[in-house]
Amino acid sequence: MTTENTQTDTPDRPLLSAKMKERLYPAVLELFSRNDFHQVNLREIYKQTGISPSTIYKYFPSKEALLFSVLDEKISEIGKIAEVHIKGIESTREILRKIFWVTMDFYDRNPAVAVVAFITVPVRSWMREKSYVRKDAAKLFSEVCGYGHKRGEIDPAISSGDVMDLYFMHCYRQIHVWFLHDMKGKLADTLPRFYPIFWKAVSAECPLVKTKKAGTKKG
Repeated sequence: MTTENTQTDTPDRPLLSAKMKERLYPAVLELFSRNDFHQVNLREIYKQTGISPSTIYKYFPSKEALLFSVLDEKISEIGKIAEVHIKGIESTREILRKIFWVTMDFYDRNPAVAVVAFITVPVRSWMREKSYVRKDAAKLFSEVCGYGHKRGEIDPAISSGDVMDLYFMHCYRQIHVWFLHDMKGKLADTLPRFYPIFWKAVSAECPLVKTKKAGTKKG
């Protein structure tokens, strides 16, 4: 899966070293996960990391660019982990279930990323960034759904975009409920109830095409 890096918008700026990321990224996620977006500024980040605002500006034009770059890099890890987990699995149902599980397990292990990405970040601002459009996720779901269509396991009326919409809807809803309840419980534990419903919606076992045709018959 590809990584959409917000720093590509400013090619004249140097790229962060791994050592700098180790100092900066955890502090950024911690601050933005515990505070509203507008309450965090570069001075607060400096207090946490010892990295001066002037140094941060060498790499990022704004705190927004910094935050979106951190989120992009962290979220891109999900696809890489998923690709490892789905190798060798033949069933499309199990491939998709594994992708859902990897995602929710990732957010269980990285709760600050979940909070910042789904609760804190101002969506209008993020939409202006290339990293908001998850091309890596689109590529993965396109490949998996194409595979499922060929095997006759996914309803041909269901597109990869439909599947990805349901995937993100589940992420948003469950993370919002989890956050509302003080982040108690595990997000991955929501799958046993949800996934059978999801699969029924996309499976060729209950094809949408037949349903549509049945609805067009004259009485």
